[in-house]
Parts: sequence; structure tokens; C-alpha cells
Amino acid sequence: MPKEHANWSPYDNNGGTCVAIAGADYCVIAADTRLSTGYSILTREYSKICKLADKSFMASSGFQADVKALQKVLSSRHLIYQHQHNKQMSCPAMAQLLSNTLYYKRFFPYYAFNVLGGLDSEGKGCVFTYDAVGSYERVGYSAQGSGATLITPFLDNQLKSPSPLLLPAKDAVTPLSEAEAIDLVKTCFSSATERDIYTGDSVEIIILNAKGVRHESEPLRKD
Repeated sequence: MPKEHANWSPYDNNGGTCVAIAGADYCVIAADTRLSTGYSILTREYSKICKLADKSFMASSGFQADVKALQKVLSSRHLIYQHQHNKQMSCPAMAQLLSNTLYYKRFFPYYAFNVLGGLDSEGKGCVFTYDAVGSYERVGYSAQGSGATLITPFLDNQLKSPSPLLLPAKDAVTPLSEAEAIDLVKTCFSSATERDIYTGDSVEIIILNAKGVRHESEPLRKD
């Protein structure tokens, strides 16, 4: 092997941060719009959130080429499901499909760190958090990406969801109102942007509730 290729890697990390919060009747999914490699910013207006179904949205950080490939697979699998069942997948069903899709590629994984958010069949907010090989858990809130280590302790402090080991099991939804959750997400990102060079430019926020889907955006630091 020529020496100049010895350190070649099929992966890159394009940075970015994703956050999702589930409430009693809503779900908030957010991600910043900066796409980087190393110390270079490739674009300041890249959406990391993908609509998988009417009530399921996925936010992904990591290697964006793998993320695009993953989105394409999930989209085609969902189309087949719709033709076979004449309905859209529920958010928990989409969560299982995403887990299976990631696990199927475990020996050469998609280098993507995902948060899936949406509403379940009862209209409750649900958030599922993943590692790169499909291990997942339903939680009340989650952060993934380059700013996750900064944001997660803050969310733990503010939201403190019940332990899944406690019996009887409690709902993993946050006690905040929808407006409070949106403000909390904006605070998370403005704070992470101060310390993480891969997070910034603006934050894209998607809010799901019984009325439908709403989009918001908030500018962040651009340096």
C-alpha cells in the first residue's frame, strides 16, 4: 500500500448537534445548520432534520454522506410499508425500523448519530435516541452530536427524567409546556455554540403537536 494512503478513512465527521424533547402532547426536534470538516465550514445552511413520516422526524449528526444514504433507505422502506398497509408508519414503528436498518450495517456502520422524534398513536410526544449500530431507547429528551456532551448535563439538570429501572414505570415525558421546551432548546444551542466550534450559524426547530407541524429558526454565532 502506498504510504500516502495509509491513513485514509471511509468516514468523516461533519459535526453538528441535535436535540429532541418529548412532552405530554408535543415533540420538539432541533438541530444546528453548520456543516464542517476539520477547521473548515462547508456551508452555514444545511438542514440535519429529515421528515420520515407525518408524525416522525429524524435529526442526525456525524458523517452526512452516510446520513443521506440512511435517509434514502428509510424513505424507500416506508414507501413499501405504505403500499402494503395503506397507512403511514407510527413513530414507534419507525424507531424499530431505524434500529434494524442501523444494526443490519453493524460491520460497516452508517457513521450517523440519530435522534428520532414524533407523536405516538396516543398523541404523546416520543423521542428515541440511538448509537451508530442501532441500540436505542425511548427517552423524554436526548442530544446527539458534537455538542451533546455540553447539552446533555444541562438537560439532565433541567428535566431529570425518571429512571427506567423504577417500578411502576413512569412516562418518559417532560413536565414543561411547549413554549418552555422551545425556549429551553434555544438556550441549549446558544450555550453550546459558545464552546463547540462545530455547532453554530442557526438552529432549526420543528414542533409537532395535534394541530400539525411548525417550523422555527433562531440565529446563532457565526464564528
